[in-house]
Amino acid sequence: MIVREIFTSLQGEGANFGRLATFVRLSGCNLSCDFCDTDFSFGEKYTLDRLVSEVRKEGTFFLIWTGGEPLLQLTEETVLRFKSLGYRQAVETNGTMRPPKGLDYISCSPKVDLPTLWKNFDGIEVGEFRYPVANGLEIPSVDDLPLARNYFLSPIFEGKADSGKELFSQDNLALCMDLIRKDPRWRLSVQMHKFLRIS
Repeated sequence: MIVREIFTSLQGEGANFGRLATFVRLSGCNLSCDFCDTDFSFGEKYTLDRLVSEVRKEGTFFLIWTGGEPLLQLTEETVLRFKSLGYRQAVETNGTMRPPKGLDYISCSPKVDLPTLWKNFDGIEVGEFRYPVANGLEIPSVDDLPLARNYFLSPIFEGKADSGKELFSQDNLALCMDLIRKDPRWRLSVQMHKFLRIS
């Protein structure tokens, strides 16, 4: 498994906002979204035993698998190993792959069409679908999505994170608010960690 970084912080968005978690960022992604705010292009090889050892040093028992696209590497064996040690586990995925069994919470920020989403998540309990919103991005109806506990809209920040000039977009917020007014099953999820400057 190629790991980009392991760190403990507060979850900055979605239904688990404000919750302390250990994040394991896995390298690699099968997409290249122009609004991506994460460098996942490199990492270090870990055995499962080494990964367990490093995560245990963090001292938390809520684990978030993130990326890039963590499902390129995350296996049922790994999930079950951490589950046996008492960890509650979430994953942040782009929806292109079916998650392994044993996860406690699935946060999907879909970057795929609806048939692919249904193929990968039908019959799976999804914690949240969280759609990035900006002008030109198509947002489906909640009625067309697989069942989830939460449906979020997240306004995309403008600029590139690595430039240090990433700014909150009032225009993208307005798009979110318009969609929520039309269907209140949507909720707003802002990347609060960017405002609070926590990582």
